[in-house]
Parts: sequence; C-alpha cells; structure tokens
Amino acid sequence: MELKITGKVTDLLEEQSGEGRNGTWRKQEFILETEGDYPKQICIVQWGDNIDKFGIQQGERITAHIDIASREYNGRWYTDVKAWRVERDQAGGADAGAPPSFAGEPFPEPPADDDVEDDLPF
Repeated sequence: MELKITGKVTDLLEEQSGEGRNGTWRKQEFILETEGDYPKQICIVQWGDNIDKFGIQQGERITAHIDIASREYNGRWYTDVKAWRVERDQAGGADAGAPPSFAGEPFPEPPADDDVEDDLPF
C-alpha cells in the first residue's frame, strides 16, 4: 500500500542531529497542510541524505510519499510519519489538485451473494 499526502509546506522546523549506535544521524521535520474543505496539518519527518535531496522549502506545494510507523517506549506510543519521496507540483494550473479521472474505465462486477463471507463482528 502506498500512502501519499499533498499539500502546502507551512513550516520547516530546525534540523536535528546526534550520535547513535550506527553513527551520526540527521532529521528535519516539516508541517504539511492538506487541501480541501477541512485542511489538516501533519508533521512529517525526513531523515539523513533526504534532507538535502528533497530540498523542501516553506510555501511550496508538494506530494509526500510516506510511511507511518508507531513504536512503544515506557508504556507510551509514538507515531512517525516519514517521507521517503517528495514530488513537486509541476502542473501549477487550476486542475493541479483535481482527483484523477476514471472516465471510460469499467466498474468491477460485484461478487455473487454466495461468494461473500460475512465475518463482521456486528
């Protein structure tokens, strides 16, 4: 499953670095505001060489390809949204944020009633 989030970079946080078991590490977080009627702000982290490779700038519109991972530490859970690829808005036109068109593509046939398993808990 591939996850992507498109929006505008509203803040670029200060880069952090340190020493770990595997040597020096670097990370930088940025805030991406989604589009639509109810925009959300999402803190996304980029690691290591991706900081330089992506070259994210405040105010630009991007699509971030992300992985979401949670980990437990001392009874609390922490979730990271990590960018592994970034695409810039190349279209720049009015349709840049429009969903893809599926015109002319057939809908798949629904399964026959006897092929459907109803194992829902309610």
